[in-house]
Amino acid sequence: MDKDARIVDIARKLGFATSTVSRALNNHPRISKKTKQAVKLAAKAINYQPRRLAAALRNGKSNVIGVIIPTIDRYFFGSIVRAIEEELRKEGYQIMICQTCEDPSVEAAVIDVLLNLRVDGIIAALSKRTTNFDHFRKAKSKGIPVVLFDRANDELDLSHVIIDDFMGAFRAVDHLIREGCKRIAHFTNVQRINIYRERLRGYMEALEKNGIPFLPELVIESDMQLEDGRLSMQALLDRNILPDAVFSSSDLAAMGALQILKENNIRVPEEVAIVGFSNEPFTSFSDPPISSVDQHCKRMGNTASEIFLEEIKRGSMEKFIPRKVVFTPELVIRKSSLRN
Repeated sequence: MDKDARIVDIARKLGFATSTVSRALNNHPRISKKTKQAVKLAAKAINYQPRRLAAALRNGKSNVIGVIIPTIDRYFFGSIVRAIEEELRKEGYQIMICQTCEDPSVEAAVIDVLLNLRVDGIIAALSKRTTNFDHFRKAKSKGIPVVLFDRANDELDLSHVIIDDFMGAFRAVDHLIREGCKRIAHFTNVQRINIYRERLRGYMEALEKNGIPFLPELVIESDMQLEDGRLSMQALLDRNILPDAVFSSSDLAAMGALQILKENNIRVPEEVAIVGFSNEPFTSFSDPPISSVDQHCKRMGNTASEIFLEEIKRGSMEKFIPRKVVFTPELVIRKSSLRN
């Protein structure tokens, strides 16, 4: 039974006009509280559910926010989504979670779907492989607030919330050097992504500050998953390159490196120290526990939500000035990097 028919059912049951029922359901100010209460009770009795899309088409507001993340099975992204949902629920919004699996074509398709559903805004982290940002520009051109978090791009004139990836990497590598490490490998991802480019820059700056030469053969690029960390560490061993430390731009890759080192009876941290990035929960339970850079994911989610709410309340993109919020990361030191 379609929505109009259900409204008719409520109207017949109460002896009201369908227009009165519709207005009551939409909390129209000219409808009395008594009528609204009667309509709500009758609607509940017949399990009436309004169609959000139809309401959005009429009112231009859905109270739904699209949240786009690369993968849903990472603690980092899951924590940010939870923070966003908790913050926006207070303001009457629901979130729709979309996963891109790091595929730019999926990312573009997801944005089309969200625009067709008339979402009130989009909060997103870019796919690693995205090089064309027209789909985000399309959303902005339609007056839809778009806020990026974690992964942003300077080409996009959008508000974003990130951490100081350069400083996080610098502190991690400087810590390893103070622990006596001089041949520090770096596991990274494609350099077109800001976060990995900045982490490489921080790595190189820490080496230079401490008078340690940069060796390109110690930098390995991969997708930074667990298996990638294993393959990267094994590749170094196969080339008879044994670093005395690994700074990984991903905790998963750091864990993979730890596994290979243990399988080869190489002691951590005595022979090879390890620092990861993201402070995933498993880092504190591994053997030894892995030092990592904390990215303040809850604060990131809360702040992205606050920026969205500011932009939606402005109501016009004509005087839009994007906000850039940069958090200072925290290095959480554990046994995997403590050699002294």
